[in-house]
Amino acid sequence: MSRRQLTWIISAALVASVGAAGCKKKSSGGGGGKADTITIAGSTSVQPFAEKWAEEYKGGQVDVQAGGSTAGIKAVKEGTAAIGMSSRELHEEEKAGLVTTVVARDGIAVIMHPSNPVGDLTVEQVRDIYAGKITNWKDVGGADKGITVITREEGSGTRGAFEELVMGKEAHIAASAIVQGQTGGVRTMVTGDEAAIGYISIGQLTPKVKAAKLGGVEATEANVANGTYSVKRPFLFITKGEPAGAAKAFIDYVLSAEGQELARKEGLVPAK
Repeated sequence: MSRRQLTWIISAALVASVGAAGCKKKSSGGGGGKADTITIAGSTSVQPFAEKWAEEYKGGQVDVQAGGSTAGIKAVKEGTAAIGMSSRELHEEEKAGLVTTVVARDGIAVIMHPSNPVGDLTVEQVRDIYAGKITNWKDVGGADKGITVITREEGSGTRGAFEELVMGKEAHIAASAIVQGQTGGVRTMVTGDEAAIGYISIGQLTPKVKAAKLGGVEATEANVANGTYSVKRPFLFITKGEPAGAAKAFIDYVLSAEGQELARKEGLVPAK
């Protein structure tokens, strides 16, 4: 064997070795992002809680990105995220190859301006407001003001859950409703409009808005946990196949006593 041939063989072996090591490192962090980073994407309702878990997690870097539940499911399927976040159950056509893990439970609060005298609505009244059948607050015991209806965008997990739990199969959100792309946008609009109505996660309520009772039941963590508050949903982490590696380690942390206590402090109901 010539010296040139020997040199070529050694060089090729070194390149192959480095390439294999690089591939191994890249895959260890999960889909999308740096080699040592777990990328999580999806629901803007789950996002702030996932960020809290990520801040406290000691097992590695976690990159949390928003985009909506549908986008999170797609990101996991396409491999651009190791974990997807969803605030609704998956549709049948979305389930293939995916595994869902309930990491917490949440209620959806119907919110209005704190000055609004209406404090209690039925689910049927909320449905009729969003369907455009009730358009004035006086028809539900309030002032003679037109109702500003605010909803989330198509593909939002919060909207999907609201449509399923409140609107049902027969009613649809009116086209005249103002669409907001994030939970914070809904809350901000309600804060600035005395005639507005919206819906957000119970865990993201602030004193700047008022949550209506539904059928006499307050929108609280305790009432979601005991089953008396009817508009509730799971918060899901989604993986392509059974959780493994860095993704599994993070999910295990979220489901640990420490992770679930953090969820409880942030206003969610623990998964179990």
